[in-house]
Amino acid sequence: MSAWEVHAVKYAERNARTRADSFLFDDNHDAPHAMDYYIWVLRRGEEVILVDTGYDSAEAAARGRPIQLDPRDALKPLGLAAEAVTRVIVTHLHYDHAGGLHLFPNATLHMQAAEMQFATGPCMCHHTLRAPFTAPHICEAVTRLYSGKVVFHDGDAEVAEGVTVHCIGGHSRGLQCVRVRTAAGWLVLASDAAHYYENVFARKPFPIVVDLQNMLDGFARLRALASDPRLIVPGHDPRVRQLYPQGAAPHIFRLDPGPTGDPRG
Repeated sequence: MSAWEVHAVKYAERNARTRADSFLFDDNHDAPHAMDYYIWVLRRGEEVILVDTGYDSAEAAARGRPIQLDPRDALKPLGLAAEAVTRVIVTHLHYDHAGGLHLFPNATLHMQAAEMQFATGPCMCHHTLRAPFTAPHICEAVTRLYSGKVVFHDGDAEVAEGVTVHCIGGHSRGLQCVRVRTAAGWLVLASDAAHYYENVFARKPFPIVVDLQNMLDGFARLRALASDPRLIVPGHDPRVRQLYPQGAAPHIFRLDPGPTGDPRG
C-alpha cells in the first residue's frame, strides 16, 4: 500500500510560559518557553484520519487561552470539511486535544479504553487530575459511545493499514501515540507523550503527569516505534515549524517527507 501524507495544523499558541511549565527538575526554570497547539491530518488518496480536534472559542474564553483559528477553519486549506471527517483518533481527552469533538459530528472516535475509564472514574475526584479535562468534552465522548461511534483499543492496535496506535500513559492514563507509515519511514505523532523534543531526547518529564514511570518509559517507546528518532514529532513544540516545510497554508506543515534538520541538535 502507498504511504500516508501527514499534516501538522497549528491552531493556537501560548507564549506566556516558562521552562518550569514544560520540564520537571529544570535548572533554568524561569526562562521563557513557548508552546504551539496542533491537530494532525493523515491522508492517503480519499482516506482521511484526523488526529485530535483542538478546542473551540468557547473553551478558549473559559480557560483564558485564545485560539488563532477555529479547528474547522484551520482544516479548510486542506479541502476538509468538518462534516466529512469520519475517523478521529483521540490521543487523550484533555481539553486541547478533545475540546472540539462536537465540531466533527459524523466521526467515529478511536481511543484507549483506559482513557475513558480514567476521565470518568474516581481519579477525577482530585482537582489536580481533572484540571486538564472539561466535563462537556467527556460527555460528548460518552454520547458518541452511546451512538455507536467509539472504537476502544487496549494497548497496540491498527486503525487503518499503515496507521497504528500505542498506549503510552504517563501524562494521562490512556494517552496514545500514533504511528504512521510515510515515504520517510515510520513517523510517530507523539502527542503529549512528548510535548517537546527536549522531553524525549533529554528524558525530561513534563510537569502534568499521572504516572512518572510510564512517562519516562514512554520516551524509549517512542524511539522504538519510529524508523528513525528524527521521525518523532512532539505534540506542542514550536521547533516543528522550523524543521518541516510549510504546507497548504502558513499554519500547516508537511511532516511525511521528514525533517529538514536533526531535532536532537
